[in-house]
Amino acid sequence: MKRSVSLEDTSDQVDLSPLIDMVFILLIFFMVTTTFIKDKELHLNRPAASSSSSASDKSLRVSVDKDRKIYFNSEEVALWALQGLVSESLSKKDNKDVLVKVDQSLDTKTLIDIVDELKLGGAESVGVATSDEG
Repeated sequence: MKRSVSLEDTSDQVDLSPLIDMVFILLIFFMVTTTFIKDKELHLNRPAASSSSSASDKSLRVSVDKDRKIYFNSEEVALWALQGLVSESLSKKDNKDVLVKVDQSLDTKTLIDIVDELKLGGAESVGVATSDEG
């Protein structure tokens, strides 16, 4: 008894092994080429500058304490009001320099926001006072 193979008996099956191989190859490719970066939070104590120079007495002075309170001409002001006050004060002066005196524990984001407001207010150069600066 010989068994004959007919075309009707074969079922339509798709061989998935090349597809699975391709998926694994792509997975390995993306795992190798992707960089995984874990953000680290660094707490830095900013040191005093060793190469500081004296600021001009004619420059405007803005002070910021550790509680993020901003003082302009010895009066507490809000961050949003700083741009207008600086613009008004600098329009009357030839010197467009501003000196920012900050507490050592002030976060960098607040310092950058203050410097941005000063630049938008017309300050040409903004300096940060060191511990030796008056």
